[in-house]
Amino acid sequence: MQDFVNTLDVESGADDLESFLTDDRVSALSLRKRDLPALRRLREALRAVCLAHAGLPAPTEPLGELLAAAPLTVAVSPDGGARLRPARELKGVAVLTARIAATIASAAADGTWDRLKACEADDCRWAYYDRSPAGRRRWCTMAVCGSRAKMRAYRTRQR
Repeated sequence: MQDFVNTLDVESGADDLESFLTDDRVSALSLRKRDLPALRRLREALRAVCLAHAGLPAPTEPLGELLAAAPLTVAVSPDGGARLRPARELKGVAVLTARIAATIASAAADGTWDRLKACEADDCRWAYYDRSPAGRRRWCTMAVCGSRAKMRAYRTRQR
């Protein structure tokens, strides 16, 4: 999910979504260029939720609606373990959406979903996994975005 959200470099405007389609993890889904608008909408809905996880305003993109359109089934293994997986009849964008929904469900169950965040910096918005003990990171990296924000705040205080 993090890699999918990060196919857009907000600062430069570079959109790498087309090369994401050739990634080994998603190439078997037979996604095409005609799917790019739907994929962009899904990506930005995920980014909005990641921003909400970082404490910024609530999402405006309807992630729940997008995920509801991609049903899941429960797969039970011989040893009794269970996991969610995309329904068999799904194709294209719906399969990727269902995979994302299953990943979110798993991450929510183990308490890690809220740790997938987006950088607070307006010119970044990079998705990152917050591994800090308190779970309060605000920037993708202190070395770049955090440092810039702290320098801006310092300069504002000095004026």
